[in-house]
Parts: sequence; C-alpha cells; structure tokens
Amino acid sequence: QWVYNILEKKAEADRIVHENPDPSNGFVLVPDLKWNQNQLDDLYLIALVHRREIKSLRDLTAEHLPLLRNVLQEGKEAIVKRFGVPGSQLRIYLHYQPSYYHLHVHFTALGYDAPGSSVERAHLLTDVIDNLAMDSMYYQKRALTFPLRADEPLFKKFQEAGKV
Repeated sequence: QWVYNILEKKAEADRIVHENPDPSNGFVLVPDLKWNQNQLDDLYLIALVHRREIKSLRDLTAEHLPLLRNVLQEGKEAIVKRFGVPGSQLRIYLHYQPSYYHLHVHFTALGYDAPGSSVERAHLLTDVIDNLAMDSMYYQKRALTFPLRADEPLFKKFQEAGKV
C-alpha cells in the first residue's frame, strides 16, 4: 500500500524528484527512506513504475524495454539535474528477490555500499535491458541465485521442500 500511496500522491508527494506520468512507461523517482538527503556519499533513490502488474524481474520481457529505458535515462537525468551526480557515478539495479513485489529500481551512489547492492542480489539495469533485448523471455528461463537469511519465511519453505 505504501507504494500505491506514493504513486497516487496520497503520501510523500513533496519528496518526488521526478515523475513520468505515462501509465505504461512512466514511473516516480523518490529518495529512499534510508537516505537523509544531507550528503551525496550515500545517495539512494527508488524509481517506482506506474504499472502494477509487474511484480519483479521475473515478469520482465522485451515488451518492457521502453519502460526500463525510460527509468534508466530519465532517472539519471533527474539525479544529475537535482543533485549534480552524473550517471557514471550511479549504481542502478533491481533486486531479486525484491523486498516488495512491485517493480522498482534502485539508484545509489557508486561508492555507497548500500544494503542489497552486492552481486548476489542486485541486477544492473543496463544488464537487464541488454538481456531482454537479446531474449525477450530471458528472466522466465534463467536460473537466478539469491541469498536468504535463515530466519526468512522463504528459506523455511525451501527447507520444507528439501531444496536446502
């Protein structure tokens, strides 16, 4: 609901850095709650797409390339305009597994070791775009490794199924 409140401007409307209102290829860019916006060393923003049916990386196909390219290009442009940080100094990625199931893209300062920015969990947006351009069904076919903590419910499900 938190995501929908932002998209519908019922919450955090004053924090929006950029919005592309297009219902198919648009998104809202907001500072992540982990970032206090007082310094750029730990810059952290989230792009929340308007499309509600895209839950995670697994749902993406070549049909979503215009959306992903918009997020990449407009997100970088908005960040350089507002904060003076060029795209070459950003890490732009998606999590798999995500912490919530509504497609969102993380924008962090390159030098910031953000939680979940490691290779086991983060998939660079440029790589996602390239993979989908090569094979529309890439993320439906590919095995994706991801870390789980022992106390996570999904880990317990894997244990019960004898997969761990």
